[in-house]
Amino acid sequence: MMSTQETIRRPGRRRGGEPNPIDVHVGSRVRLRRNMLGLSQEKLGEAIGLTFQQVQKYERGANRIGASRLHDLSRVLDVPVSFFFDDMDPVRAPAIAGGFSESPAEAFESDPLRRRETVELVGSYYRIDDPLVRRRLFELAKALATGGERAETK
Repeated sequence: MMSTQETIRRPGRRRGGEPNPIDVHVGSRVRLRRNMLGLSQEKLGEAIGLTFQQVQKYERGANRIGASRLHDLSRVLDVPVSFFFDDMDPVRAPAIAGGFSESPAEAFESDPLRRRETVELVGSYYRIDDPLVRRRLFELAKALATGGERAETK
């Protein structure tokens, strides 16, 4: 039996009310896919029977997404459920019980996948109909990122 001195925390919440990093990651993947499809939070909410405020909370990781809701999101966003867990950092995910060098909120803000520029770039890339042009653009971006080193080795 618990004493009255002990506090009960909601599962998944860290001390100080910080969101669980996995919930933050899953929410960021919801936002990424929603933006890739050009859906507003309001439209996504309507499709799954929620308000846009609830979608906002999911995307920030403030509210945990249940299994049935995750299934609904995967159907509406046309991705497998595993999409929401893709690119999860295997080093940081197990550290939920431990400390982080940055808070989940800071990680959320510094994630390049959360930037509008990234979302617009990915959306534009996938609107290119010609697969050869898309591939060339991809190779150009990689070459520019490495300072042309990769382009010279071909």
